[in-house]
Amino acid sequence: MTILRADEIREMSPEERKAELRELRNELVNERAVAEAGGQPENPGRIKNLRRAIARIKTVMREKDEKET
Repeated sequence: MTILRADEIREMSPEERKAELRELRNELVNERAVAEAGGQPENPGRIKNLRRAIARIKTVMREKDEKET
């Protein structure tokens, strides 16, 4: 997955943003589970990038007054 930029997120429809947010949250849960289990993550910076992408989406959603699912 590529890094999402704020302008790319703003171009998405509200449904696309919600779907992307759900997908990123699921990925974050999976990455955290691997880290907690003591496994070696494929990309050590992935958790940080996922958290930032989630924050960007939530920020844009707040700007546009969309409800989270």
